[in-house]
Amino acid sequence: MLRITLFLLLFFQFSFSQNILDLKNRATIIKEIQKDRIENLLPSLMKETGIDMWIIITREYNEDPIIKTFLPPTWLNARRRTILVFYHNSISDKVEAAAISRYNFGENIPSIWDKEKIPNQFEALYNYISEKGPNKIGLNFSENFALIDGISKTDFDLFYNNAPKKMQEKIVSAEKLGIRWIETRTKKEKKIYNQLVSITHNIIREAFSTSVIRPGETTTDDVIWWMREKVLSLKLKTWFHPTIDVQRNEASDLYAFDGKSKYDIIQPGDLVHCDFGISYLTLNTDCQQIAYVLKPNEKNAPKFLSDALKDANRVQDIFTDQFALNKTGNQILKSSLSLAKKEGLNPQIYTHPLGTFGHSAGTTLGMWDSQGGVPFKGDVKMNFDTVYAIELNNKTYLKEWGKDIRIMLEEAGIFEKSGFRYVNGRQEKIILIGK
Repeated sequence: MLRITLFLLLFFQFSFSQNILDLKNRATIIKEIQKDRIENLLPSLMKETGIDMWIIITREYNEDPIIKTFLPPTWLNARRRTILVFYHNSISDKVEAAAISRYNFGENIPSIWDKEKIPNQFEALYNYISEKGPNKIGLNFSENFALIDGISKTDFDLFYNNAPKKMQEKIVSAEKLGIRWIETRTKKEKKIYNQLVSITHNIIREAFSTSVIRPGETTTDDVIWWMREKVLSLKLKTWFHPTIDVQRNEASDLYAFDGKSKYDIIQPGDLVHCDFGISYLTLNTDCQQIAYVLKPNEKNAPKFLSDALKDANRVQDIFTDQFALNKTGNQILKSSLSLAKKEGLNPQIYTHPLGTFGHSAGTTLGMWDSQGGVPFKGDVKMNFDTVYAIELNNKTYLKEWGKDIRIMLEEAGIFEKSGFRYVNGRQEKIILIGK
């Protein structure tokens, strides 16, 4: 079996963005990631959350979101009714993974159901549960976290209503386990994230150049569709439709969040902003950067725009300095906004976990329209080894333009035992279009 070594991963990390694995080699990496997570991450998470059996029940085309984190790379969807069972053996401190399914769930989760001997799939599941004797059975239902609310009413009723009463009494929500599973990145995933962010940055740099943008001709929508086509040409996917907008020394309107600048023709003197992310090797990026279109005879962006970027970088620093284990998102949001405003800054913070899902489960730190805190999601405590899209903006008044502008930034960063760090740097200088 072909194995992709760490050397190759590092080679791709420092190579140009087009050095992307083909589908067959991606499948190898994905299988290794999933195996590593099941064997080396899941036992500690099940022990931490007190759930010794986690059951995921899903059906083809109506799938539990979490099935995506286990889905074999040679499968595009679950098949028929798929039931996965993860049992944490407290003696060995290992997780036993099994599928109560007609097929093996890829190479990492074997099927243990013999339909010819036990025709009823749920009867086979009950027999397996009885054999293992768990104390708590976690199912994916949650009122406040959509990614952990994946079991359908039909499947829940079929499982619960036909289970023995003693088994029914052991059923609990797998909310905490599901959040921890989705938000936590392994060492292998952290290494891969470096390349993902590098690819993302490279595409943005190319988009913000005269090879794509002809000032006075190219529209913001033209750049958006160039980015979509670029990602497709690299055999990758965008996980959301990109945004390109401009702010300029003309209108009094404050662009951002209003949709008014989506179809402007990009002109010299414009401040151009993008919001863009890709999907690769089961992970996602989410990045916002800014560029300036040079006027004739200009070599750099005006100092007042560079100073505005510095102010937004300062908001980033204040914000990420507040990260701490077991602090809630709402606590970090409140202290960060307070400290930034004391320095005369005017920020909005709306940061979210990032991983297999773009807007992932875990600690949410504000939303652009919820700067006073986010119910439930903002109350989740921060844990180590979570990647965040450090997403925020700072509003600055430009006397040169006679108006406010927003510097909107977003970069992938990770919170670890050693502290916070950006996965692959952050923007500290304005990209120049036309230099």
